[in-house]
Amino acid sequence: MRVQTPPIIHFDFDPHTMQIGLSNNEFLFGVMVATGACRLMWRRKLRRMAEPPMRRPLWASLGTELFAVVALIFTCRVAVADWPSVPSGSMEPTLRIGDYLLINHLAYGPRLPFTNTAIEFGRPQRGDVVVFRYPLDVSQFYVKRLVGMPGDVVSFAGGIVAINGESPEVVMLEDAELNGLPERRTDADRGQWMVRETAAAPARVVKINPFILGRTPLNLNDVGLATHCQEPQGGQWQCTVPAGHYLMLGDNRDASADSREWGFLPHEQVYGKAVRVLFNFKQADREWKPL
Repeated sequence: MRVQTPPIIHFDFDPHTMQIGLSNNEFLFGVMVATGACRLMWRRKLRRMAEPPMRRPLWASLGTELFAVVALIFTCRVAVADWPSVPSGSMEPTLRIGDYLLINHLAYGPRLPFTNTAIEFGRPQRGDVVVFRYPLDVSQFYVKRLVGMPGDVVSFAGGIVAINGESPEVVMLEDAELNGLPERRTDADRGQWMVRETAAAPARVVKINPFILGRTPLNLNDVGLATHCQEPQGGQWQCTVPAGHYLMLGDNRDASADSREWGFLPHEQVYGKAVRVLFNFKQADREWKPL
């Protein structure tokens, strides 16, 4: 699932060295630097004047009035929290189209603008709902669930995952059981199985199409998947997650472009942890829903 943070532009360098994406945060950083420079230049100019002019030039007004506002917004978005919206259903039923998410950057540590360098406070854990730069286009941000940690052996069959050989506890949920849960059924879930899955704790509800049952094949044209995975038949596979990478899946198991398609997620592309749904204009009851 892509989160709605419209990209400005992106540069792709050698994938074995670095990838840099320019998105809204980098744009804000550029505006902050520009307005800060205008503010500094105006202050220096004032010190050389006998008395301040009646009117400030436009560039000086922009620097004086916008710098603090832009700097505050940028600091909050990069270092503390962000609030992108969800444009697709690949993480249903956990996330719904139109959800605005609270992204905690302090969970793992903020990343410096224009680079993949992080001031790390922690690392993603199995089961986290993670926001990251899409490996094939680092100007885009995606959100998926972290299912496999480095070194984990992840088995997948019938839309359900098992970790390191442990048999997952899987419970099919009827509508009456869903009524008391935040993931209760909507029109978008008609004809779908709602299943509580326990592997890659904490337990959560995933959505499975009974006519597909996770038979989306692995993209074995991806070098990482071809090297670390075996797929005896479509929809049944086993992968050993390589060092420095994660295996990411959508909770909507048959309608998600995830690690099955684009491979393992490099640690340096992790952006933040989705912790709550702030609000959804079309579904008021989703306000402040924990993830």
